[in-house]
Amino acid sequence: MTRLNWGMIGGGEGSQIGPVHRISAGLDGQFAMVAGALDAVPERGKAFARSLGIAPDRCYGDWREMLEGERNRPDRLDLVTVATPNATHHAITKAFLEAGINVLCEKPMTVTLAEAEDIAATARRSGATCAVNYGYTGYPLVRHMRAMVARGDLGKLRLAVVEFSHGFHADAADADNPRMRWRYDPAQAGMSGQFADCGIHALHMASYVSGQNARDLSSDFLSTIASRKLEDDAMVNVRMDGGTTVRLWTSSVAVGSFHGLNIRLFGEKGGLRWAQQWPDQLFWTPLNGRTEVIERGSADSPEAARATRIATGHSEGMLVAFANIYADLAEVTRAGPAGRAPDPRACQFPTAEAGLRSIAAIGAAVESAAQGGAWIDARPQSLRTN
Repeated sequence: MTRLNWGMIGGGEGSQIGPVHRISAGLDGQFAMVAGALDAVPERGKAFARSLGIAPDRCYGDWREMLEGERNRPDRLDLVTVATPNATHHAITKAFLEAGINVLCEKPMTVTLAEAEDIAATARRSGATCAVNYGYTGYPLVRHMRAMVARGDLGKLRLAVVEFSHGFHADAADADNPRMRWRYDPAQAGMSGQFADCGIHALHMASYVSGQNARDLSSDFLSTIASRKLEDDAMVNVRMDGGTTVRLWTSSVAVGSFHGLNIRLFGEKGGLRWAQQWPDQLFWTPLNGRTEVIERGSADSPEAARATRIATGHSEGMLVAFANIYADLAEVTRAGPAGRAPDPRACQFPTAEAGLRSIAAIGAAVESAAQGGAWIDARPQSLRTN
């Protein structure tokens, strides 16, 4: 099997997310990292790219140089990952899509709704794949939850309770640390801080497993550290278009919570709960029945089976979840030139439409918070049908 050509923008030395992508993209041997523009300081980025084994002529100083260098190569990129600060996502993603190069963009896809609409339209027009890295959807038991809801195991889904809380930004004395300061700066992060950074993972998770999208929402934002211009804690209530209500809490000042991405589903026939810190167990309680622990590797759905790498009892984690997104993109990328339809189980990755819906929800949450919790339509204009 010939490996697909992959490149990365951002995610340089010292980055939190860069190594995760590099390990995950290479896990199945489907992608080879052949190009990179890895740092805002050109020479530093080039040097780091060379240290990763990238050929000197494909170690680029910035994304524009990378685009020009790659667009006409016979061995040009099949996929580029955009892992730069939020405010740069739109320009980079749009440019590579217009060049016909597939993109995996870190979330949030953009910082404004107009930019998100533009990316979604560009993806449709170009025919290139645009995926958004809600990487936690790659966990096998998350995909099994989605399958259980879709096949009716829970009956009508009444409630989803989701949270994404951590306490790593709780120290006021560390508020000027560049690695966290940008997350609360509107010039770099956009209109929202914690909700756009983590809360949107929780909302997308609720949407992903329920098969429903946010219709309208009511929010309350809180900035617990005075120097922050954007919120570090948020509570959001969401009415979904399929009738389910979502209760969502997200915080970066929850001392004692390390990576609290959790979801609980409550339906007419039973309930499910899953936590990202313990991803290999899914708890299923049928109505009036006993709780059953579904172990990763024993879930009875083809969706979970495709995303499972090793036998039950051995831990899989975030790297494998991200790798499942890359495996999906590899399958879709290979299918077209081969003249075949991709495996439908590979078409579950979050797309530009998911990114667009997320930005619309962020905007609605910001507006709602400013209006004291008023209910605001959370749908992007282009996707409203009534």
